[in-house]
Amino acid sequence: MMKMLPNLFKEAAPVLELIENAGYEAYFVGGSVRDHLLGRSIADVDIATSALPEELKRIFSKTVDVGIEHGTILVHHGRNHYEVTTFRSETGYSDFRRPDSVTFIRSLKEDLQRRDFTMNAIAMDRTGQIIDPFGGRDAIDQRIIVTVGDPDARFGEDALRMLRAVRFLSQLSFSIEQHTFESLAANSQRLENIAAERKLSEFEKLLLGPRRQEAIQLLSKSGMSRYLPGLNEKNRQLISFSSHLTSDLDLAEIWVLLLFELGLSGKEVDNFLREWKHSVQKIKRYKQIHSMLLHRFEYQWNLESVYKAGLDVAISAEKVFGSLRQDECSLEVVIQLYDLLPIYNRRQLAVSGNDVMTWMTKQPGPWLSETMAEIERAVIFGKVPNEKEKLKEWLNAFNRESEKN
Repeated sequence: MMKMLPNLFKEAAPVLELIENAGYEAYFVGGSVRDHLLGRSIADVDIATSALPEELKRIFSKTVDVGIEHGTILVHHGRNHYEVTTFRSETGYSDFRRPDSVTFIRSLKEDLQRRDFTMNAIAMDRTGQIIDPFGGRDAIDQRIIVTVGDPDARFGEDALRMLRAVRFLSQLSFSIEQHTFESLAANSQRLENIAAERKLSEFEKLLLGPRRQEAIQLLSKSGMSRYLPGLNEKNRQLISFSSHLTSDLDLAEIWVLLLFELGLSGKEVDNFLREWKHSVQKIKRYKQIHSMLLHRFEYQWNLESVYKAGLDVAISAEKVFGSLRQDECSLEVVIQLYDLLPIYNRRQLAVSGNDVMTWMTKQPGPWLSETMAEIERAVIFGKVPNEKEKLKEWLNAFNRESEKN
C-alpha cells in the first residue's frame, strides 16, 4: 500500500515511524486523508499522535511551538517541517469559536470524535491503512457532508463549521445530509459570533468552487446569509448573483459582480468591502473594476476608457459585464483598442508638467492638470504624435484656438 501513497505522505512517513519507534501512535489525519481518498491533489499533511508535546521534543531535535497550548508543534525533519498535534478532547465553547479547555488524551478515536464532519474524521497510518470509526469513507463514497455525531453540538462548538459545510459542498460537489442541513438553518444565528476575517476565508473558498451557484443559494435558503456582512435581507439579490456566477470569473470579478447585484454605489461600496475586512489594496482594485463596469453599462469602450482603466481592469469589467449581458460581451474589442493605444499611462508622455509650465510661462495650478489631460487625449486619439516638439506645436495651436473661443 505504501508505494501507492502520494509523495507527501511518503516523505512524511519517517516522522510517523520515529514517533512509533519511541512507543507512541501517529497517523495522518484531516483534509489530506480525505483528499487522498477522493483522488484530489494534496498540498500538505497533518499528523496526530498520542505523544505529548514534551515527549515529541525528546524525539525530535528541532521543533517550534506554533500552537503548543492546543498540542501542536512544528517538527523539522530533513528538509521538511510538519505540524504534529497531540490527540485531544475539547470542552466548553462559550464563544461558539474556541474550546474553553483542551485535554491531551491517548485515544485516536476520541480525538477523531471532536472533528467536524465524518469525511474529516478519518486517520491513515504510514503504510496507508485507514482508520475510520465514524463512517467517513462511506460519506465520501456517497458524496455527502454529515457531522460527527449531533450537528447541533458540532455547530455549537464552532459556528464556522456551518460555513465550512457549504464551502465543502461548493468545492467537492457533495450534498449536505438532511439532518445536517436542518441544523444549519436552526443554528445560523450562531454565525454572529464569528469574526469577519474567518467568514471571509470560508466564503472566498466557497465562491471559487465548481458548485458555487448552488452554495450561494443554500446560504440564502438556510438563512445563513443573514449573518454574513452586508447580506442580511438580500436573498433576492443573492439568487440573482448566483445565477450570473459564470465559471470564467476570478475572485476579484466575483466580488465586483456581488457589488453590482447588491446595487451598491459610492461610500456603500467602501463600507461593504471594509465590513468584510478586505485589504486596502483589494478594495482599491475592486472599486476600479466596479467603476468601469458601471461606465460600461452607459457607454461602449473607446480608446480613452480603455486607457483610463488599463488592460487588466478593463478586461475584468468586461468579463463581469458579460456574465450579466452575455450577448453583448466585447473582450476582443477591449484588447484591440488597447493594442491601438500609442501610450499606456501618463508617464510615457514625451512631455512633463515642467515642460508645459516652461512653455506657457505659468505657475502650477489647476490649469496644469487640465492641460496635461488634454495632451493625453490628443495623443491617445492620434491627433498628435507623442514627440516633444510635435506636442509643443500642438499645444500652442490648441491654446490659440481656446483663446478664440
